[in-house]
Amino acid sequence: MTTVRKGQAPARLERDEFHRKFIGQFYDPAFDAVSGELAKVEEIAWQAYRDKRKAPRTVKAGPGFADPDYDLSIEWKATRDALLAAEQKQKDPRTPSRVLVINASARNDGTCPSEISKTWRMTNMAKETLAAQGIEADVLDLSRLTSDYDRHIHPCKACVSTAMPLCHWPCSCYPNHSERQTGDWMNEIYERWVAAHGIIIMTPVYWYQTPSTLKLMIDRLVCADGGNPDPSSTQGKDPEMAKKIELDGWDYPKHLAGRAFGLVVHGDVAGIEGTRRSLSDWLNWMGLVDSGSFGQLDRFIGYYESYAESHDVLDRDTAFQEEVRNVARAVALAVKDVRAGRVVPPDDRLSDPRPK
Repeated sequence: MTTVRKGQAPARLERDEFHRKFIGQFYDPAFDAVSGELAKVEEIAWQAYRDKRKAPRTVKAGPGFADPDYDLSIEWKATRDALLAAEQKQKDPRTPSRVLVINASARNDGTCPSEISKTWRMTNMAKETLAAQGIEADVLDLSRLTSDYDRHIHPCKACVSTAMPLCHWPCSCYPNHSERQTGDWMNEIYERWVAAHGIIIMTPVYWYQTPSTLKLMIDRLVCADGGNPDPSSTQGKDPEMAKKIELDGWDYPKHLAGRAFGLVVHGDVAGIEGTRRSLSDWLNWMGLVDSGSFGQLDRFIGYYESYAESHDVLDRDTAFQEEVRNVARAVALAVKDVRAGRVVPPDDRLSDPRPK
């Protein structure tokens, strides 16, 4: 057995520091009128933090789990059950084809920029094109992370780097009620990925990279590529148990494999090609199906021109608009071919000598 290395985590908060952090979220003077009630809530929150009550509401795992008597988070169990139902529906040939269209821009007119993003416009072009192809479009607008109250995608904690079986599918790191790491959007997002037959990611380039809104989701999808669907097998987050399971042999299940994908990456100066390639590589790694040369696009809009006129530039670039629609058409065709059995992903027919 390998050694579990320790010594990085900071010391737990003392009571006074916890008070400072807790009460800081009630900075508005309007809360002064209920200071006594807040003190009572703070004491309960302190006890939850002190006692590390990550999942205060649990249910027995039950049949089908390695340890049926293990106490699972009710929230995790509900998400897992929703994923199983979505997977069953997705595999039913009688159900309509469905494509998840992801707007990765952090910008919308409900927050500081006060204007919709060009990416949002492209997302709607794809949605309309898919509808014309008889495909249901499920639009996931990641800009809601910047405009919605208490909506979060919490960062990945990299459990997989300790051992793959420690990374649960779906992610069990959140919510963590003792640390106030709640309001996590990923439980819904996992279900929407599972329900889809195809994925289209629409993204701008921020400083040569994907926006943080998209990267947060990407990192939290690591559990879809090799994640452990049974937290009871590792008794939650027991690193020694997880290491032993991995060393005994782990099959790295690809939970989202076989779905078709398309990409639209746009920018104004640099970084579009590298971003498109990295996204394509990531999706291929997870076993998703490339929709062909028309299914991936990287283009500049208003190259070295003013930001103020960038929407006008998009209006004039009708060729680019048609290329965006072609991405949607390519994914629609790929989805139909995969569902009809005309395209069989190589992953279904080959054995990886070095799975990871």
